[in-house]
Amino acid sequence: MNRLTGKTALITGAARGIGLAFAQAYVREGARVVLADLDVKSAEAAAQELGQNATALELDVARQASIDACLAEIQAELGGLDILINNAAVFDLAPITDVTRDSYDRLFAINVSGCLFMMQAAARQMIAQGNGGKIINMASQAGRRGEAAVTAYCATKAAVISLTQSAGLSLIPHGINVNAIAPGVVDGAHWDEVDARFAKYEKRPKGEKKRQVGTEVPYGRMGTADDLTGMAIFLATAEADYIVAQTYNVDGGNWMS
Repeated sequence: MNRLTGKTALITGAARGIGLAFAQAYVREGARVVLADLDVKSAEAAAQELGQNATALELDVARQASIDACLAEIQAELGGLDILINNAAVFDLAPITDVTRDSYDRLFAINVSGCLFMMQAAARQMIAQGNGGKIINMASQAGRRGEAAVTAYCATKAAVISLTQSAGLSLIPHGINVNAIAPGVVDGAHWDEVDARFAKYEKRPKGEKKRQVGTEVPYGRMGTADDLTGMAIFLATAEADYIVAQTYNVDGGNWMS
C-alpha cells in the first residue's frame, strides 16, 4: 500500500469498468486521481465515492481542445501530472465486408488518435515539470492477432502496441516510461455488448459467445477489471523504471509472447 503516495494520475475512460477499477486501486495506493470521461456525471459520482483524493473532469479524447483543457486544468488545480493511463476506447464488430467508414473513423479517432494525442499532451507537461513520469496504454489481445469479425478494432489495438513502442523509445530520455497492458476477455458491461454483437453476426443466442470465450481461457474463466490492477500499479511505480516500450499480456494465458 501507499506505493503511489504523492503522485497525480490521470485515467481516461474512468467512469466505469476497467478505468474505474484502476482509479479505485490508485486511490488505495495513495495517489491523487483524476477520473476523466465523456460521461462526466458518472465520473463525478465515482470520484465522490472515492473521496478527497479523487476528482472528475470531462474529457473527449477525440477532440484536441478537450485534451488541452483537461491537462491545463490538472496543471492549474493539482500542480502537475505524474501518471497517465490511456484507457478510453470504443468497440465495434463487423466482418470486413460490413465495416463502414463511420465506424472505422470513430474507432481510430478514439482508440488511436486519442491515445497518441493524450500521450503527447501528458508528455509535454511531464517534460516541462522535469521529473519524468509514467504512461500506461491499454492495448488488448485483439492487437496481437486479427479476428475475422473484429477487423477495425483489432487494427486499432495493434496500433496502440506500436504507438507504445515508438513513444517509449522517444520519451525514455526524459525519464518517462511508456508501457502498455493487453487484457484478454474481461467480464463486465463491455463484454455484454460484445456478446450481443457476436449474437447478431454469428447468429448465436445471447450469452453463448461469452460462455465460450470464458471456457477457452487457460486460467479457466474470463478476467475481471480487478485482475488488471496489479499490473497498472506496478508499471506506475519506481520498480518499473527499467521497463520501456513493453506490452504486458494480462489475459489468463490466452496469448504467449
